[in-house]
Amino acid sequence: MSTLKQTAQEFLTLCARGDSRKAFAQYASKNFIHHNAYFKGDAETLMVAMEENAQQMPHKIFEIKRTLEDGDLVAVHSHFRQDSKDLGAAVMHIFRFEGEKILELWDFSQPVPKDMPNENGMF
Repeated sequence: MSTLKQTAQEFLTLCARGDSRKAFAQYASKNFIHHNAYFKGDAETLMVAMEENAQQMPHKIFEIKRTLEDGDLVAVHSHFRQDSKDLGAAVMHIFRFEGEKILELWDFSQPVPKDMPNENGMF
């Protein structure tokens, strides 16, 4: 039996490598909704967008840095880059679960600046 943290990580990993249909079939609730402002709020639209993103960026690098779990909520902080030369973005996904399935998803990103005054970095 996997933890909710493991489920969230596997979901994101599958989506990043282009297996979003498998990720949604295996881990998303039939009542799944999301809050990404750039797409309709249903599972199908987001799944297809993730699939297209993987096709457009076949060399992307997705690194999970940390994962937190609190009750039915899981937060995943990661580093997303289009390729090894890209500075990328810090990304935060927040999942709300219903049982063992992902019911709701929020995602936020912040570009990694070339000249960063913060000596601690973003990760």
